Amino acid sequence: MINPRNLAIRTTGIHSRPMNSTTIRLPLILASTSPFRRELLERIGIAFTTAAPEIDESAHPGEKPPALVRRLSEAKARAIGASRRGLIIGSDQVATTGDDILGKPGTHEKAVEQLKYLSGKNVCFHTGLCLLNTETDTADVKVIPFNVQFRQLDEEQIENYLRADTPYNCAGSFKSEGLGITLFERMEGDDPTALVGLPLIELTTMLRKAGIVLP
Repeated sequence: MINPRNLAIRTTGIHSRPMNSTTIRLPLILASTSPFRRELLERIGIAFTTAAPEIDESAHPGEKPPALVRRLSEAKARAIGASRRGLIIGSDQVATTGDDILGKPGTHEKAVEQLKYLSGKNVCFHTGLCLLNTETDTADVKVIPFNVQFRQLDEEQIENYLRADTPYNCAGSFKSEGLGITLFERMEGDDPTALVGLPLIELTTMLRKAGIVLP
């Protein structure tokens, strides 16, 4: 994971390099105030702003995780697009093991329980990604899966990890961009940034189709 302090971009409103004025015809907006997604988007070196979408993120009865994140990623983008013009990026993620959807623990005690449960298990992260063009009212939407196999974890490892990384606002009770990588036996997927919540490989493809060529 690239340390944000080492990035050329210091704020989301400044280009890291000169850009042709025709490169971006519409402002780029990230429909999220997540610091993790913001730091990821900064890596590709284009100016953007952020906005917090206000939507109901509850799952519909019987809705499967891929359908849920697809719907919510577009809903987040459209919530911002209702009042702002631009290319709007929406993203949503759920983590599952078997039929169980993993939430954010919120407390140390719940994080301990969650990591004990995940010990030795495979976790699939489903990340929905949407790029909405408000000028054409078209949405490019994809779901990117990423799998993580957890090591067998004992209580001491779990306690040591949680005290060090405090991942209480992270689904699955870990930060893959931090010490959480030590909890994994292996990872499987096309885009490791999907694990953090914003799949940059797929987003780059979407932006190219929208006329933003990177690098």
